[in-house]
Amino acid sequence: MGLSLWFWIAFHILIIGCLFLDLKVFHRYLCIAEYKTAWIVTGFWVLLALIFNLGIYFWQGPEVALQFFSGYIMEKSLSIDNLFVFLLIFQAFQIPKKQQQRVLFWGVLGALFFRIGFILLGAKLVHSFDWVLYIFAVILVFTAYKLLRKKTVFDVHRSFILKILKIFFPIYQVKNIDFFIIKERGKWKITTLFLALLVIESSDILFAIDSIPAVFAITTDPFIVYTSNIFAILGLRSLYFALYQSMEKLHYLRFGLAGVLLFIAVKIIFAPVFSIPISFSLIIILLILSFTIIFSFF
Repeated sequence: MGLSLWFWIAFHILIIGCLFLDLKVFHRYLCIAEYKTAWIVTGFWVLLALIFNLGIYFWQGPEVALQFFSGYIMEKSLSIDNLFVFLLIFQAFQIPKKQQQRVLFWGVLGALFFRIGFILLGAKLVHSFDWVLYIFAVILVFTAYKLLRKKTVFDVHRSFILKILKIFFPIYQVKNIDFFIIKERGKWKITTLFLALLVIESSDILFAIDSIPAVFAITTDPFIVYTSNIFAILGLRSLYFALYQSMEKLHYLRFGLAGVLLFIAVKIIFAPVFSIPISFSLIIILLILSFTIIFSFF
């Protein structure tokens, strides 16, 4: 959909305001990492997305609003699996909770910039070549396969970026440091906090490669793909702390995510034969995810 420059300026001012709110206000409560407080903050971000979705409903109609909501649910659900990877990274580097919120803020900020590039490239490819959607379907099937065979052990020290950094930069090994870079005896060193941030950013790039094709399968409108991704990512930090204690209990969520990705891949492949309404797709996605989440706790 064609949108004016002023709309995009206003939208990004809103996003910058949200990031400022997250950095200057919410981080004080997330530092404590209280379970209930994290859920309240998460609820705020979800409410903000729903208000934006309501605006789309009155502006563009129910079909486009459903596309936004489906894309938002898809990205939010897939991000839970990525949050589990974040938890393992923090455990591997022994990052205390107080420092975790700092890493997550900059990690989310980096994720926003990565997605701008991925979505612009994806939109260009999809609108130039129809067959690109079939490549996305293959990516979704492969991602579903990875989810089904995923091992619970995550060896952060096998990260390619980490190996390169250790060659060229000295590492400050002292824990519980609030800085990413520190000067010791006249020599600059990177801290484990910085290492954790880079590994998280690299994992998020891989996550974006998996998740963005799923949203493009729901809609090829770059406006919907972009905005639904942005709103899903905004609440990523608070969602991490909200699920901190129960993340490991979501044993079967990956099976639900794999099922959703396979469903979307099938939807792409058979689109020339029959079209699945977006409302039906949303119901299927919600049912699969709800069933696996409930089943994980019982």
